[in-house]
Amino acid sequence: MPCNEGKLDRILRVVVGLVLIALVYVGPQTQWGWIGIVPLLTGIVGFCPAYKLFGIDTCKAK
Repeated sequence: MPCNEGKLDRILRVVVGLVLIALVYVGPQTQWGWIGIVPLLTGIVGFCPAYKLFGIDTCKAK
């Protein structure tokens, strides 16, 4: 699968995803925290469908 996320982008997505998922268990304990699965998975995989749709590419390695 092609890469369209740079290293910093991927790290930030994983961190934000984990923080959002943590909100399900601590803090407000809302189910909206599960939305964190999206940035977590896109950060792990390195591909974002929205980036592809809008022609954004932060990945340096080609």
